[in-house]
Amino acid sequence: MTSRPLFHSALAASLPAVALLSGCQPPHPTGQLVVASKSSLASVDPVDVTTHAGLQLLSAVGDSLYTAAADGQLKPHLATALPQISPDGRSARIPLRRDVLFHDGSRFDAAAMVFSLERFRSLAKMGYLLDDRISGVRASGPYELELQLKRPYSALPALLSSISLAPLSPKAYRQHQSKPLADRFVGTGPYRLVSSTPQKQTLLPFERYWGPPPRNRGLHLVTLSNSTALFGALVSGEVDVLTSSGMDSDQQRALAQRAQQGRLVEGIGPAGEIGYLTLLSDRPPLNQPLLRRAVALSLDRELISQRVSYGIRAPLRSLVPPPLAGSEPPAWPAYNPTEARQLYQQAGYCQGRRFTLPLTFRSNVPADKLFALTWKAQLQRDLSDCVALEITGVESTTAYRQLADGAFPMILFDWSADYPDPDIYLAPMLACSKPKGQQCLEGNAAAAGSFWSAPGLQAELEVSERLSGPTRLPLLRKLQQRTAAAAAYIPVWQVAPRAWAQPRLRRPVFDGSGRLVLQALSVR
Repeated sequence: MTSRPLFHSALAASLPAVALLSGCQPPHPTGQLVVASKSSLASVDPVDVTTHAGLQLLSAVGDSLYTAAADGQLKPHLATALPQISPDGRSARIPLRRDVLFHDGSRFDAAAMVFSLERFRSLAKMGYLLDDRISGVRASGPYELELQLKRPYSALPALLSSISLAPLSPKAYRQHQSKPLADRFVGTGPYRLVSSTPQKQTLLPFERYWGPPPRNRGLHLVTLSNSTALFGALVSGEVDVLTSSGMDSDQQRALAQRAQQGRLVEGIGPAGEIGYLTLLSDRPPLNQPLLRRAVALSLDRELISQRVSYGIRAPLRSLVPPPLAGSEPPAWPAYNPTEARQLYQQAGYCQGRRFTLPLTFRSNVPADKLFALTWKAQLQRDLSDCVALEITGVESTTAYRQLADGAFPMILFDWSADYPDPDIYLAPMLACSKPKGQQCLEGNAAAAGSFWSAPGLQAELEVSERLSGPTRLPLLRKLQQRTAAAAAYIPVWQVAPRAWAQPRLRRPVFDGSGRLVLQALSVR
């Protein structure tokens, strides 16, 4: 196996797209910046937004009750203090700022926050963020919000730092209380959304913003169709800032090299995205824990990280990425072909009989295909007498649609958390509302495609939700150790967000949720 060469013709291949970008847009006023990414936006309504690009936009035009710093520390934002929790842990009162206006001039208060949360609960694609935790919301005062919790939840401030829960103006959304508003956003953030198409959104500073004003005079968030076009637009100067979401590793490596040479400035945020394998645990061929553990020991993450991404996708042996609590020490074993061979032999393989290991990857995600091909070659090199990887590609939407049907014996996926807490990584894969022995009949683990559970696992998850600080760590580690021993999931890598800017700009910075702080972009 050899490393892929750099794609030296990136700029030349992207010239048509760059010309299109410059040809259809007039020059922007001095002080306004062009920020490029790969994802287009069909809607700017929080009830519709699920992509990184959409959440990035919301972070500029909206505010959350709490914010996470780059180190994960939470602080009040639209709230004025941390939640006041009742003795039984089942209700929380949150005091709110009194000096906040919506972009339409109406006043933010507790009633507006209730309106926005109830609308999100009833309409949002990500409504589970609240439904799994909160049973009711009400205004307990003009500037005090009260939440009724289904059970005690120590990560409530982290949950409420989700930008998906940004408050919306009841005045502006009165006719859209029960339906999305795709092309307009009226929130409280540092920018106003003044125009929006799927390919471009224009943001101008909100003059009556309650907090520090943006350090630039406006932003134009533009979309280009592929990684090569994005690369070319940045190096030719057509865009001021480029985010890494959707960028191929070849181009990311080349941009990092330019930054090292002083031709760009690079910012790196906390790793919030993980890549992992889901193994179907309740039916052949991977219903044998022995075989699943052999597979976990057969994965050379270090090699795969270098060959697939030049180390950009760092190896990961935890479902919780560092530096979040419970991520260390790693629960999953490192690559060990000797131990893997022993387990394959115990399962009846390696002596003239090879185990055919089926892997499905998303055919429209370049890194997934490279992972599949690299792992196949690695197994052929190191364990060819015991196991052979059989790879199949399917389009992402098909994979998501069929996952809960148990259609894939093993599949590679990624997960990006919307707020920085271990629970948002563990619960979507491990929570189970109807466990039966080692099987999950209903719940998140079934929806995630593993169908794995274990006696007492759900109870341990719920205890973990109530704990915080050092007292939570032993249980977080135990949860991961149990999951690693069953090998129904195998973490592969973690991905840190990156952004590159022209040399005249200050270094891009990220918040604790891995989003670029757009209002901090400015000329040196």
